[in-house]
Amino acid sequence: MSDPRTRRARILRGDLPTEPMPMADLLRRTPYRHARIPHQAAGDPTIERGLDLTVRVGELMLRCGAGAPQVEGAMAATAAAAGVDKVDLDITLQSILLQARSSEGHRHTVVRVVRHTRYDYARIVAVHRLVQSLVAGEVTTEEVASRLREVERHPRNFPRWAVSAANAVLASAVAVVIGASPLAAVLTIGVVLVVAGIARLHARVELPEFYGNAINAYAATLLAGGLYAMGAADWISFGESDFAYVVAGGIVAMLPGRTMASAIEDVIFGYPLTGAGRLLAVFLSLTGLIIGIASGLGTMLTITEHSGADFVSPDVLDLRVTSAPIVPAILAALVVGLAAGVTVQSRRRLVVPMGVLTVVGVGVSALLTRVLDIGVVTGTGLAAVSIGVLGRLVAQRLDAPSMVLVVPASFGLLPGLTIFRGLYELVAEGSDSGLLTFQSGLSTLLSAGGVLLAIATGTVLGEFLAAPWDRHMRGSKRPRTDQVPL
Repeated sequence: MSDPRTRRARILRGDLPTEPMPMADLLRRTPYRHARIPHQAAGDPTIERGLDLTVRVGELMLRCGAGAPQVEGAMAATAAAAGVDKVDLDITLQSILLQARSSEGHRHTVVRVVRHTRYDYARIVAVHRLVQSLVAGEVTTEEVASRLREVERHPRNFPRWAVSAANAVLASAVAVVIGASPLAAVLTIGVVLVVAGIARLHARVELPEFYGNAINAYAATLLAGGLYAMGAADWISFGESDFAYVVAGGIVAMLPGRTMASAIEDVIFGYPLTGAGRLLAVFLSLTGLIIGIASGLGTMLTITEHSGADFVSPDVLDLRVTSAPIVPAILAALVVGLAAGVTVQSRRRLVVPMGVLTVVGVGVSALLTRVLDIGVVTGTGLAAVSIGVLGRLVAQRLDAPSMVLVVPASFGLLPGLTIFRGLYELVAEGSDSGLLTFQSGLSTLLSAGGVLLAIATGTVLGEFLAAPWDRHMRGSKRPRTDQVPL
């Protein structure tokens, strides 16, 4: 029988002392969670080489648009494979801090700053495969370091003009998803290309993104308004609903959907500082768009008021995504996914799976909202969950991180039309056209914000649910890194 004093001491004993987070915790629910972790600290040379390689992997992924959880998992796996047993890792929006102790008792610290982010999902895939091969023992740390230099120097998969064209096609396809006519879809391409030219002009003076977004949105709204004026004069077949669809498509093309998804994921998985920074960036970017669109609508309302012409029929405010024909919407969703893959500089062989996932997301959303009469926010969230689950499973099969498929595939769910309706209600408040009130406009914008949040949280939840099946979905034989082009 045990001594009562011993039992009392066990009950009153304090918790374990604070220590660096174990590698197993850093690798949990990542594609690298089966990496072998050293059982003891290595010497100074091994720790130095391991930390240098690890921080290079993290810097490249962060610079190419990866979220903090993906960067953390890849860095922890690299450090473990390079011989580091325990590591202190801190990732913020623009910096990486890495620290480990050697067997001699010396503490080694590496800091790397990432000033600019430029989305390049092909490089993220390349780094992901390098880390997988390193963890599997197929390559050495020296080979990974050499291959990283090749990945950094490799040209981007698509030239700038192709990205601009894909962005225009993306906006056009989104307009079709919500009900635009073929002519409106073609004119949307022209509007977005003109706005891209304007963006290149103010990019020469390195205008901050907030002001650039406002200028781009203002120009897009006025261009769409000019097309509507031509339609009102019977020069072209372009009605008030087409005007709404063109603006809505342009909104989706300019929305910071990638950053929004990364921000929510960072917050959910324990990176509140990084997530808060990304959310602030999303808020400023979205605010710039809202100011630009609202200013453009206000300018057009002022012009039409003085000219005595009718602007947009109140019926525009009754437009809903659920009113679009289902077959053209599904086909356009495929185009949205294909174009989104080009805009994020993805690998070419991953573009088609992105299109298929986009069709799945839009199809599930249409089924829930049209057939089952589920609310837009709930339906969009459940569609995002389906994208997250399938995206993670397909990504593992294709030896790619799930985010490179999930984020572009969610573009077809972005609420461009809802944002436009909310802004129009705000700007038109007080006019004599019988439109809804200012409070209704705020409510509509809040609904759009709810949809954005549902997309981000839904995709993250889907990836989380599918994580246990990573090993079962992974291909039986991965191609060697020296045989895989960027």
